[in-house]
Amino acid sequence: MTKPLHETILYPDDAFPYIMYTHTIHKSIPEGRGFNDLHWHEELQITLVTKGKLSIQVNGTDHELETGQAILINKGVLHVATQLTHDGQYVSFNFPEKLLAFHADSTMEKNYVFPFTNSSFVSLVIIGDSEWEKQVLDMLWEMRKKFNIRKSWGWEYEISIQTVQLWYILISNMSVSPMEAPKHVKRQQERLQFMLSFIHQNYSFPVTLQEIADVAHLSISECTRCFKKTVHMTPYEYLIKYRIKKSSELLISTDDTITEIARRVGFNHVNHFIQSFKKYHERTPRDFRKLRAEMKQSKV
Repeated sequence: MTKPLHETILYPDDAFPYIMYTHTIHKSIPEGRGFNDLHWHEELQITLVTKGKLSIQVNGTDHELETGQAILINKGVLHVATQLTHDGQYVSFNFPEKLLAFHADSTMEKNYVFPFTNSSFVSLVIIGDSEWEKQVLDMLWEMRKKFNIRKSWGWEYEISIQTVQLWYILISNMSVSPMEAPKHVKRQQERLQFMLSFIHQNYSFPVTLQEIADVAHLSISECTRCFKKTVHMTPYEYLIKYRIKKSSELLISTDDTITEIARRVGFNHVNHFIQSFKKYHERTPRDFRKLRAEMKQSKV
């Protein structure tokens, strides 16, 4: 079943809406939207690279992060981890903005939360060059430790207090001016999400550029411009890339033939599938399957 782009986060405790995911190339703990999985959610997110190097694309912009570096991602923003070193790892802290406001209609919400979360602000990379960045990164490592050990009495307070402190430091040092995002910026984001969702749900069928554009009520030229600006590829290129991604999963998880997999992910001709696959993976589907099987065997 194809997952929607919008992620509804399942908190371990609904009464404390806060979660830390630990991601590698292979899995996410707890289970969630992990590596190479484009999505967005209503929560704010802070991602810390704990091992290796990570490439993450946020609203179409690529960011390269090394061990010990982090990125703050605003709510409602499309993002995907695109590259991670083989034994790399990163953690993502997700929490709703209301945690920072103390209560609805508070002064904090009006003056220090909504002006940023409802603005055109997208993300902030924290590399550790300045004193405040080092302070933020040290706090993130400490929070990771608190999530990984046995939860002691009052740990929810500790996490909440640290998160509010983090937010205060971050907004005190942001160079972006907090202002309401222009309506056309929000509308463009919504249109892109409509088009990407359509591709994710219909990639196994014949899909035309006109159909993709129609979903967002755009002309073909405007649809293509929107994709190039944000995703850095044409709608057709994105469709092919997504089909290859889904075929890679099937090559690993099923014994279906190459021809059958090509058909299942929307390729009418197996030769086109093989050529496209080789372009992205630099090996044929057969060689890819064989290599993954050998890697799995070597770990047994």
